[in-house]
Amino acid sequence: MCGIVGYIGKREAYPILIKGLKRLEYRGYDSAGCALLSGEGHLLNVYKAKGKVADLEAAASKCDTTGTVGIAHTRWATHGVPSEQNAHPHVSESGNITLVHNGIIENYATLREQLKQRGYSFRSETDTEVLVQLIEYVMSVSKGNLAESVRLALTQVIGAYAIAVIDRRHPDTIVAARKSSPLAVGVVEGNEEFFLASDASPIAEYTKHIVYLKDEEVAVIEPGKELKVLNLMGEETEAEVKEVNLDLSMLDHEGFPHFMLKEIFDQPKVLKDCMSGRIVGPAATPTGKVAEFGPIQVVLSAVTGNRRQLLRAKRIVIVSCGTSWHAGLIGKQLIEQFCRIPVEVAYASEFRYSNPVIEHDDVVMAISQSGETADTLAAIQLAKENGALVFGIVNAVGSSIARESDTGTYIHVGPEIGVASTKAFTGQVTVLALIALALGMAKGTVEQEEYEETIRELTRIPEKIEEVLKQNDSIKEIAKKYMDAKNFIYLGRGYNYPVALEGALKLKEISYIHAEGYPAAEMKHGPIALIDESMPVVFVATHHKLHQKIISNMQEVISRHGHIVAVVTKGDRQIADMVDDVIEVPETLNCLAPLLSVIPLQLLSYHVAVAKGLNVDQPRNLAKSVTVE
Repeated sequence: MCGIVGYIGKREAYPILIKGLKRLEYRGYDSAGCALLSGEGHLLNVYKAKGKVADLEAAASKCDTTGTVGIAHTRWATHGVPSEQNAHPHVSESGNITLVHNGIIENYATLREQLKQRGYSFRSETDTEVLVQLIEYVMSVSKGNLAESVRLALTQVIGAYAIAVIDRRHPDTIVAARKSSPLAVGVVEGNEEFFLASDASPIAEYTKHIVYLKDEEVAVIEPGKELKVLNLMGEETEAEVKEVNLDLSMLDHEGFPHFMLKEIFDQPKVLKDCMSGRIVGPAATPTGKVAEFGPIQVVLSAVTGNRRQLLRAKRIVIVSCGTSWHAGLIGKQLIEQFCRIPVEVAYASEFRYSNPVIEHDDVVMAISQSGETADTLAAIQLAKENGALVFGIVNAVGSSIARESDTGTYIHVGPEIGVASTKAFTGQVTVLALIALALGMAKGTVEQEEYEETIRELTRIPEKIEEVLKQNDSIKEIAKKYMDAKNFIYLGRGYNYPVALEGALKLKEISYIHAEGYPAAEMKHGPIALIDESMPVVFVATHHKLHQKIISNMQEVISRHGHIVAVVTKGDRQIADMVDDVIEVPETLNCLAPLLSVIPLQLLSYHVAVAKGLNVDQPRNLAKSVTVE
């Protein structure tokens, strides 16, 4: 859950490292550090700071930051509190070797005790310092070079890791390795310089050619030489170079005060990108708009290429975490409506430990924005061991889940920097709708008229989101009214029940206000006891067949002096006349309502947090990519 950056070449490394850390700060931001080799490697300078990358810059501003070789790290604490002492890089006892690490060394306590018995001492509380001392010990015993010592040390490690290691006695080399934690190497033509990072965002402006290391691979990075990749047995493996095209504008605020707000406003554009090339037919015009009449269809290569296995599926199991789990709950309803296949939605963290029954004709769908979620990756491995087809739905191209899945679909919404997911959620729901439609038509379980009507309405969603976004200022005023509330309840029914869960999660994540989401009918089975004049209740109440029932739930809240914020279909005067505050969204099909009703909840949580003066993009205790259990 930390961010790693590295550089080796002819340029000054420090500016590249700092810029890269800022692009990776969403992965962790409780401390940061860098290590630089200068003077042909004879001098190893290590700088650390508690806090953010800006604090590291301040700490290093009057120091020697020269050198063309360096590694850097931004931390999300696992072992040891956030402090300068526990920040990375960690340095070996001799002062020769330094290392940055993302992941968890599960047997660190045993290794630490063994190293203490051999005379090693420790300055931090981290598992990472154990690894750098272990590498030094192995090197002293084996008399091997840095790469060989790293490889041998890792054979004794249990856990997850992405590491970058430098040794001042070998200033022409960075050694990197990974297991269950992402690490990418940027390769420049001619091999005169190399870049290293936890994902492509710090690398993309320098090169499009990236090697994503696989589990238990060690990379030996030396300028002027081909990238060398070994497995833990010491056997050389092929370094597969991928071309990555990343829209760098997605990595900038572009005039917005926060990435989260920018990414909320990105949604009309990125959902068009998500659907581009996947909705086709004579009715599609060159502008990408779809005519009201004429044949139209969803074409997904992942569905057509795996048609036989998908059609024979007796069950689909969706595994995911957090916001992706909420998208999965909507996907369950979409797939069951259009495909008539039973769907289960499981927390990936529980799935792997629950001794699940997985059959060879099951399909396991893994949903993850980062494509690196540790629990979801473990669920995938379990599914594959039992012969199920694994279908990945991810955003990050080249990520671990994308590579480990048998097939799948990218959501193509661009990098999401804000820790609280927004556009990835709507992208996931859009892709799940496309999958349900494509598979339903292949199975013959959806009528042609409903199929085409749903596709056409899906193409109108981006324009309708733009309508919702025009209410940003009025939602900001609503947020100010409730910014001091201590608790919120979010309620919805049917397709909007997962939206209520997602709205509550967003508020918790960035405003630190306790919030819970429930199916509206469940309110009477306990949560109603909480309602009084200090309890705001958010109803997601767009038109559907249970509309009158949710109005009855509102009456129950009103009679207990609760305050209601309602998200309703445009023109719904019945609810508007009842409640304290109302936010309207355009009319759409019930199955697509979440794509509109979630937007006001994203904006509401954003504006509440801003009104409270909180760091919206980097909420406390959270990191974007959860690569540890």
